Amino acid sequence: MAKKKPLVCYCRFWVDGRTYSGTIRDNSVDIVEGDPFTGFSPIRLSYPVDRVKFLPPFMPKRIWCIGRNYLGHVKELNNEIPKEPLVFMKSTSAIIGANDFIRIPEWAGRIDYEGELAVVIGKAGRNIPEEEAFSHVLGYSIMNDVTARELQKSDGQWTRAKSFDTFAPFGPALLVTDQMPEDAVIRTTLNGKNVQEATFSQMIFPVQRLISHISKFATLEPGDVIASGTPQGVGPMKPGDLVEVSIEGIGSLKNICAN
Repeated sequence: MAKKKPLVCYCRFWVDGRTYSGTIRDNSVDIVEGDPFTGFSPIRLSYPVDRVKFLPPFMPKRIWCIGRNYLGHVKELNNEIPKEPLVFMKSTSAIIGANDFIRIPEWAGRIDYEGELAVVIGKAGRNIPEEEAFSHVLGYSIMNDVTARELQKSDGQWTRAKSFDTFAPFGPALLVTDQMPEDAVIRTTLNGKNVQEATFSQMIFPVQRLISHISKFATLEPGDVIASGTPQGVGPMKPGDLVEVSIEGIGSLKNICAN
C-alpha cells in the first residue's frame, strides 16, 4: 500500500530585508522557489519560525464570502436560515498578514472578529457539479472577516462594512490539499479567551456546495478565495485587543487591534 505524502503548508515570509516563499516544517521555514499555483521546489536553506514575519500566502484575485453558514451564528444575530448560500464580496485591498495591525476606525461603531476557513481555488471552472468541486481546490487558509457591524445593518448591502483597509487578515499559511477533515476545529480567541469554536461538519452549506453555487453565476479562477462563513461567538474588538484564529493543520492567524 502506497504511503500518503505528508501535507505541505506553503507560506510567504519576510526575513533579513527580503521576501521568500517557503514551507513550514516543525519550527523551521524552508525556502522554496515557485508557488503552489505553478509548482515549487526546495532550496537547502531554512530559518527558525520565530525569526520570520509571515506575509499573506498570496494576494487573492477575488474574495467571495459566505454569510450565515453556521446555525449558531444565524441564531445569535436573529437571522433566518438561508435557503441557499448567501454570497457577498470583500475588497482585496483589505488583505493584511499575520501580526499586522487591524485598524479600528473610531467613527464606524462596533467592529467584530469573524474567524473563517478560507478555500483557495486552484483550477478554473464554471457550472461545477458538487461531486467535482474538490478537484478545483488548491488548498485552505484562514481569514478573519472583520466587520463593522453597525454599518452592515444600516447599509443593507455589506460592501463597506466588510472592506475597510485591514479588515481581511489572511494566512499565515496555505495548506495544500483538496479537502479538509470535517472534524477539524476552527477556534477564535480574544486576548487568550476562547470565543468561537466549531468543526466544519457544522456548516449549513459545505465547501463543495459553496464552490458549485458560486460557479453557477461566476467563473471561479485560480487565486479566488472563498471565506466560508463564521461560527457563533462573534463579538467586538477594541484597540489593544489580540485576536487569534486557528485551524488544525494550518496554524494560527494573530493580529493586534489599533487605532
